[in-house]
Amino acid sequence: MSYVLHYAPDNASLIIRLALEQLGVPYETVLVDRSAQEQSGPTYRALNPNGLIPTLETPQGPIFETGAILLWLADKHGGVGPSVDDPERADFLKWLFFLANTVHPALRMIFYPDKYIGADAAHQAALRLGLQKALHGHFGVLNYLVSQRPTWAANQRPSVFDFYLCGVLRWPAIYPADQDRSWFKLAAYPALHDLCAHIETLPACACLQSEDGLGTHPFTDPAPANPKIGSAT
Repeated sequence: MSYVLHYAPDNASLIIRLALEQLGVPYETVLVDRSAQEQSGPTYRALNPNGLIPTLETPQGPIFETGAILLWLADKHGGVGPSVDDPERADFLKWLFFLANTVHPALRMIFYPDKYIGADAAHQAALRLGLQKALHGHFGVLNYLVSQRPTWAANQRPSVFDFYLCGVLRWPAIYPADQDRSWFKLAAYPALHDLCAHIETLPACACLQSEDGLGTHPFTDPAPANPKIGSAT
């Protein structure tokens, strides 16, 4: 079995790449050239009609939506999340979907407010401020959760939840590039910082540091991507 990951550097595909590397399953990568808007072209939209990155091609067909891909991989291969009959499964699912349905969309609205509220600068600023306040609360709740060290988070065997959480903690430190980002400090959430530091030590993280050009500390001390090929935006 081999997969094809359609990716762009420092996009949500980095989370899927972490999971694939951790699982040790064979996969190929196909760059989606964001500088040429390939994600909006007919070839990519035939795989993912929403034009978002990533998409994972599987023997059962293409899968899109980061949370869906992660859950599918966890269930297909095991070892990166509780199995369907595990007593911890319900907790794992509700927090994984919290990242996918609440935290990740809030960040996307901060990064691309024009897509949600139009071109008015004052409206965009108000949206960003409201979402920043909400995310402070969300990260605080997640910090407490991780500090309790449930079996499927922040333990020696990382889960797809861990990978997703590290991704959404990377981006607010560096995006949007033209806005004040001082509202977010990872150090304010010590349990989350420790989780990010642990994930950075994994062999699975090496491909992000090299292929995606995310540097030595992509989560605890993130810098803009410097990939071998492609563009993050």
